[in-house]
Amino acid sequence: MNELDPLLSGVRLAVFDFDGVFTDNHVWVNERGEEAVRCCRADGFGLHRLREVGVESVILTTEAVPIVAVRARKLEVECRHGLADKLAALREEAERRGVSLEETAFLGNDINDAACLEAVGLAVVPADAWPEVAGLARWTLERRGGEGCVREFCDAVWAAQR
Repeated sequence: MNELDPLLSGVRLAVFDFDGVFTDNHVWVNERGEEAVRCCRADGFGLHRLREVGVESVILTTEAVPIVAVRARKLEVECRHGLADKLAALREEAERRGVSLEETAFLGNDINDAACLEAVGLAVVPADAWPEVAGLARWTLERRGGEGCVREFCDAVWAAQR
């Protein structure tokens, strides 16, 4: 048992940022202005494991591009994008599910995630999180954004709860 196990075993809602978490924070843009991002396929199996143990999940992002919704559909995860206030959306999602913020984990990587990281019971960042938010984390993952950090987090929650 490690020091995070009590926190991991109490997670009922996992909330994720998108860029820099599901992606490596890079974007390709073609001459028509269409964007493409790189994601880790292993994250999908991790999200499946969360569902196995009854942990709900949602993606909250300020980005308003269709690729976020497309990827979320593929992963079978709820998604709210184009958000002006992530913290308000986080509170709404937890309340809608009857989950306290203390039972909520948030995985984010940048300064627009700071308020959410400060509000939850388990603040998590990928290995390459920006310094401004890295210090807010209760757990810094070993994997970088877009390189399986979502899977690393999900596997740990799954292991602690099964």
